[in-house]
Amino acid sequence: MVYRHVIDATSYVFDDLRDLLAKATPPRSGDRLAGIAADSAQQMIAARIALADVPLKRFLDETVIAYEDDEVTRLIVDTHDRSAFEAISALTVGAFRDWLLSDAATAETLRQVSRGVTPEMAAAASKLMRNQDLILAAKKCEVTTRFRNTIGLRGRMSVRLQPNHPFDDAKGIIASILDGLLLGSGDACIGINPASDDPAVIGGLLRLLDEVIARLQIPTQGCVLTHVTTTLQLIGQGLPVDLVFQSIAGTEAANRSFGVDLALLKQAHQAGLSLRRGTAGTNVMYFETGQGSALSANAHHGVDQQTLEARAYGVARAFDPLLVNSVVGFIGPEYLYDGKEIIRAGLEDHFCGKLLGLPLGVDICYTNHAEADQDDMDNLLTLLAAAGVNFIMGVPGADDVMLNYQSTSFHDALYVRDLFGLKRAPEFDDWLFRTGLADAGGRLAGNGNLLPDFASRLLA
Repeated sequence: MVYRHVIDATSYVFDDLRDLLAKATPPRSGDRLAGIAADSAQQMIAARIALADVPLKRFLDETVIAYEDDEVTRLIVDTHDRSAFEAISALTVGAFRDWLLSDAATAETLRQVSRGVTPEMAAAASKLMRNQDLILAAKKCEVTTRFRNTIGLRGRMSVRLQPNHPFDDAKGIIASILDGLLLGSGDACIGINPASDDPAVIGGLLRLLDEVIARLQIPTQGCVLTHVTTTLQLIGQGLPVDLVFQSIAGTEAANRSFGVDLALLKQAHQAGLSLRRGTAGTNVMYFETGQGSALSANAHHGVDQQTLEARAYGVARAFDPLLVNSVVGFIGPEYLYDGKEIIRAGLEDHFCGKLLGLPLGVDICYTNHAEADQDDMDNLLTLLAAAGVNFIMGVPGADDVMLNYQSTSFHDALYVRDLFGLKRAPEFDDWLFRTGLADAGGRLAGNGNLLPDFASRLLA
């Protein structure tokens, strides 16, 4: 279907819903690289006005990628909850945006309609929103998940402790883990990006995490962020796997470039559940996403990267994950050029993920060749904390020495906790208190005397 809008006697025509969504997107380098971005600010505004008048029902009839050509489209269409959609079915995109910002859209109401919202509907609404709208609407969405602790409760924010090492050295990793624990990080998970893809090395890292968690009796979960096929192999060998990790994208072809499809993800989900290692719940999957991944794989089908990111969330929610995070600035300036584009994308991703019912966290990050700096990350961190982000990354010094990018540190988490009065997962806060690392209110006790004891127990 063709869409159009007239501004000052100039008629702007958009070939289909895919073109309309792309032209309505705020400026970003990835869409410019793909040749699908608006040619001017006037065309972008015309697209947004036209998009505001599109009925939400249209998204059920017109897909951005053909049903016959893409299994992600089929998943979105086939699992759409029409009864949940009924409450918003009479709305246009513009009216949906207004409703999301109204008092009528409570946390409970948003929970009830989330399965009736398709990724494309969420993306469309976000394109009509200012940054403050994205923050306010996301803040209303509460998504709680559980494995060995409870993540996503209101007034709490978790941290993934990321102790990466360029040589996967056990003592180096343990040093980073101790650093993070003493600074109150690690309740989302302790997650290692391995430098090696050797299953023997991955198995050793899994044992290391399992031993750390068991020896210190930490109510958290470990994860080695290796390919899902490697994880399946190691599960078959009896290795201690808590969370099953995989990077995913918003098209079948992009997922294939990652070496996965929906059937493989289902197999991995079932394997993770079969281990029954969770003590508080059964959310066993950890997914990472990022705007631009489909374009970098030449698998974007002419769809803008933010809509494709929302479609990746459609994949994730089929598997009830514990954690989903957008690695928002990691792919590079070819896709998000500068701090302004990274900040906007991070807020969009968080809003869309939470609206779709996902436990969204954000790796607030940038590569060293991007036009961004740590002040930009401070801004995004503060905005996401205000928006109720489920978790962020905790990297020693905010500088990942294995992946060579800039993220957020353990101290950055302390900053936003102090600023907004945010606590950790309740089970983790209780553990910090029992071990003497924090007081009853969750504030760090500064008990450095525990370092030798912890170190001796882990390095023995």
